[in-house]
Amino acid sequence: MTMNGFRMTLLGAALALVGCATTGSGEKKEGETGPDGEQVAENIRQKQAGDEKVTEFDLNKDKKSDVWTYTVSAKNAEGKDIDRLARKDLDINWDGKVDIARQYDEKEQISREALDLDFDGKVDEVIFYEKGLVVRKERDLSSAGKPSLWVFYEKGQIVRKERDTNSDGKVDYWEYWENNQVDRIGEDLDGDGNVDKWTKNPDAEG
Repeated sequence: MTMNGFRMTLLGAALALVGCATTGSGEKKEGETGPDGEQVAENIRQKQAGDEKVTEFDLNKDKKSDVWTYTVSAKNAEGKDIDRLARKDLDINWDGKVDIARQYDEKEQISREALDLDFDGKVDEVIFYEKGLVVRKERDLSSAGKPSLWVFYEKGQIVRKERDTNSDGKVDYWEYWENNQVDRIGEDLDGDGNVDKWTKNPDAEG
């Protein structure tokens, strides 16, 4: 197995161990461009905020921290003071650098997850959640420092993929999914942001 293959296997295993959430819902009209998205290539490790308390863990017992949890002072439903989980950073290949950065909402449900897939300290993919469920993924496929692929989920299934294939900042390729397979593909051939060509999957139902 190559080193890259090993790293991706390690990433997949770590994601399974730390608990990926199931998928939720997302909706968008045909022909619209994808979300602007945030700058994907941001530094994955963020500075500690003034109101955050950090706790470090050494899971592999190598005397180096590999999980950092950030809590803030809050009150629970009964009005009692608590330390609410706000963020969690994970080093899954034990090189001392953060590879996964998670943010949590006021109910301590995951709201955002940033992944450094090539271990260079920069964010390559961002996963967005609503009520703890995945609704959208954004990924930089061209190393341009911004999203070029958007994947939308609904009821646990992919419903749409959008891509900026020429790195001009506009979506020019759409995949619409039904019953866990591509139903049709739309392409913008003249760069005006609208679909010019539709291709139907001959094997799709309906």
